[in-house]
Amino acid sequence: MNNASKGHCVTITPQGKLQIEIAQTAVRTQTFSMNKKTRNRLLALGCLFVFLALGALFYITWVVQRPFSIIVFFADNLSPSVLTPARNYQGGADHRLVIEKFPNLALLSTHANDFAVADSAAATISMATGQKGNNGMLAVARGKEVLPNLVEIARQRGRATGVVSNASITDATAAAFYAGTTDPLDYPLIARQLAEGEGVDVILGGGAADFFPDSEGGRRKDARNLAQEMGEKGYDVVRSEIDLEATPSWRTPKTLGLFSMGNLNFADEFAAEAGQPSLATMVRNAIRLLQYNARGYLLVVDAGLAGKSAAQNEGERTLREILALDEAVGEAMKYAGPKALVLVVGKRNVGGLRLNGYPFRNDKGAGLLGINAQGAPSITWSTGPESGTRTSPEGPVSTEPAASKRAAAIGVAEDVIAVGSGPGSEALKGFQDNTEIFHIVQKQL
Repeated sequence: MNNASKGHCVTITPQGKLQIEIAQTAVRTQTFSMNKKTRNRLLALGCLFVFLALGALFYITWVVQRPFSIIVFFADNLSPSVLTPARNYQGGADHRLVIEKFPNLALLSTHANDFAVADSAAATISMATGQKGNNGMLAVARGKEVLPNLVEIARQRGRATGVVSNASITDATAAAFYAGTTDPLDYPLIARQLAEGEGVDVILGGGAADFFPDSEGGRRKDARNLAQEMGEKGYDVVRSEIDLEATPSWRTPKTLGLFSMGNLNFADEFAAEAGQPSLATMVRNAIRLLQYNARGYLLVVDAGLAGKSAAQNEGERTLREILALDEAVGEAMKYAGPKALVLVVGKRNVGGLRLNGYPFRNDKGAGLLGINAQGAPSITWSTGPESGTRTSPEGPVSTEPAASKRAAAIGVAEDVIAVGSGPGSEALKGFQDNTEIFHIVQKQL
């Protein structure tokens, strides 16, 4: 037995010490290598978390907060001087309309590029393109380039698009979003531009005469049947409220609804023309047909009949058209969802309607019409035809006196109301120019 075994001692030679040191160094190297791998893995994991956080922030900022549904209503005579009597007419001085409950509000100046009082074409094109237009023009050019409108921009960004009007779909307001011409009264040309253009997905309104040849009861002189041509391009062409309600969104996303040869009936005439949809019905169905698109939609709505009735000094009818607009806005708020961007914007004031003193606080309906307690007309106008009574399918329609007699009332200088709800509408505040509407909507597309 050797000495190492007896004393349990181990003698380490210099070579052994070297081997031990080499082994210890290898262990330290391996440990360092493992620590480096762990650190790299942790760094990679941290980068992944940062990437996911940035992705979530991008999604929240640019996807979630950009509304799926964007609906913009345009209306003649949506100004304080008309909104107040409309409110009183429906429910008295303490009543509130749907649009009066919107959280954001601004007053908009409406002048054209060339005149202080804009016509319908100039007022709408200013809001459709963000640049002031001239009266009598349905396009704005920068140099030789025609500026795109909101519907065109929405389509470029993958949204479905719709245009609805209770007037003619070829009138200036609706046409400003799909046509361009120096003559906004050339309705057959405007209809042709709609039929030959890239295509609005849903078009609902009046103006069928501009789509049919004169041989078929229309007013086209070129013998073209544009409704048939659009049907061949994939549109489902409907001519009545029943057909509209029966149109399935899953089968055809493109719909052309032509419900009258000219303007649709006024709100007080629908009992005499049961086949026509109301503005609220068209809005509800347009939402139903547009919401199939995964990237959302833009719907433009023209409540144009308030301007038509105001041009003839038909006070009660004008107030009822403002209430028809209010009903349609209520439908939009109901069906578009709580996160939709909904704007209700005045175009201009026609005729200069005024409700004179002094009705009682709770007076409403017919109590606001005729001669008031002071012996003066309750409603008067700045311009327009002689007061009197005209007939309609629903009976006589009364008109009120105007200070300046004309065959039809003309526009007056007055700021209009814009109200909004949903993402981006907080930009409505104070006094603004009407071109701001373009920028509010464009940022949300």
